[in-house]
Amino acid sequence: MSHPLDIACDESGAEGEKLVGGNSDVFTHASVLMDARAATACIGELRERAPTPASQYCAGHVLRDKHRAALLWLLGPQGPVLGHVRVLLTDKIFYAVGKVAGLLQEDHEPRLGLDPRALATAAVLYREGPRGFGGERWTALLDSFNYLLRAKNGQGVTTSVEETYRLVDALRGADGPAGAIMRELWRARPRVAAFRERLLEAPYVFPALDPLIPAIVGAVTFWGAGGPVTVVHDRQTTLTGERIAQMRELLGGRMAGLHLVDSELDERVQVADVMAGVARKVALDALTGRGDPELTELIRPYVDPASVWGDERSRDLLIPGEVISR
Repeated sequence: MSHPLDIACDESGAEGEKLVGGNSDVFTHASVLMDARAATACIGELRERAPTPASQYCAGHVLRDKHRAALLWLLGPQGPVLGHVRVLLTDKIFYAVGKVAGLLQEDHEPRLGLDPRALATAAVLYREGPRGFGGERWTALLDSFNYLLRAKNGQGVTTSVEETYRLVDALRGADGPAGAIMRELWRARPRVAAFRERLLEAPYVFPALDPLIPAIVGAVTFWGAGGPVTVVHDRQTTLTGERIAQMRELLGGRMAGLHLVDSELDERVQVADVMAGVARKVALDALTGRGDPELTELIRPYVDPASVWGDERSRDLLIPGEVISR
């Protein structure tokens, strides 16, 4: 029997279930298939090309303007990581919109990732919402649903179905596709209220809005196509023993284990950290219209086609293929 593959993972832009109004609108998760010797050589070469006295090598070191040549080497066809790294991009606002659109399904339940049946509606609402409602009301709507769909939050913020639906009521008279979706959402209020009650009474074992666990599941599914995978991941409080056990059950044996490590002690995780951070910076710049064409082209071969991305313009630049969510 063959031994499981070892993949190392890290993220950038994680804020748990806070998808709206956080520090970054983009979350990235990198998975690396590379042995310890190759990872050590990669980090060692980066330290030569983009020096830092820090004990742990991070994306911020190679993203400095003065180290651009090192970054181009890392991502380029002659670099050490091409073919060994997969990065899932998540546009947090589209992810939040997708969760709202999922509420329109009559059999809606907590789930990992987005409901594929809701993606078409999510794409319309993501595109039409800001211009149909105005930026301030659009953000207020998403922020309210963000808190409503969290069983718990660490910020002391609470909201109710009634408070959230005051916003829906104010927007359901808008013209165009976004207003039509609000009218559907208004009619779904009893179902949303029942879902909220279930969420409070028996919280889902996975944080329903956190993109981290779906990203890990996607990485295992990709690298484990030929057999089981063991994951080495930077420490994350989200990854409790119960959730790791549930992921293993969900993956039906494809994940042989998940071990949390200090990234300072494992160069493979440092490679994942660098690639996740670089990809987040490149993707965020592309999303906000400040993209670097050279870096955008170089990051594209690393990007998972199943990335969760709503903006059509930047998606065409960043993501191979046409799939926008898993």
